[in-house]
Amino acid sequence: MNPTYPSSSSTTSTDASAAQFSSGSSGGSDMEDILQDTSLESASDTGRSRSTAGSMRTELSNLKSDLDTLLSRATNLSEAELRQEYTRLMSKFGSLRVSAKNVASQANRQLNRGMDATSGYVREKPLQSVAVATGVGMMLGMLFNRH
Repeated sequence: MNPTYPSSSSTTSTDASAAQFSSGSSGGSDMEDILQDTSLESASDTGRSRSTAGSMRTELSNLKSDLDTLLSRATNLSEAELRQEYTRLMSKFGSLRVSAKNVASQANRQLNRGMDATSGYVREKPLQSVAVATGVGMMLGMLFNRH
């Protein structure tokens, strides 16, 4: 499964923020404002992801419990009852798959927003971006050389 990235012609809220800053608005650091906008959007997605992930855990736990119950009773059930249980469990599995796809798509959107914000900042301030990357690389190099 290959992730899809938004095209450069699409306008996101981070692109709009970057355009606002490039037009000369003042007040605070550009990167801080972009990160704040992105983190506000991410916070709402994260809240939804956590609630969806929590419901997925509950659904998965219920599915496991139902499978355990079915396995313990399977020898006493008729073929029609087994088919009915199979259908019921498959519908639960299907709803669990839908929940997992929703969580994955939310994570993908959040990742794309972060990538858009970062690439917008790099386009706006290339020298600062290189300096920050160099500094982070040197710090990581020093940390890894210690161990």
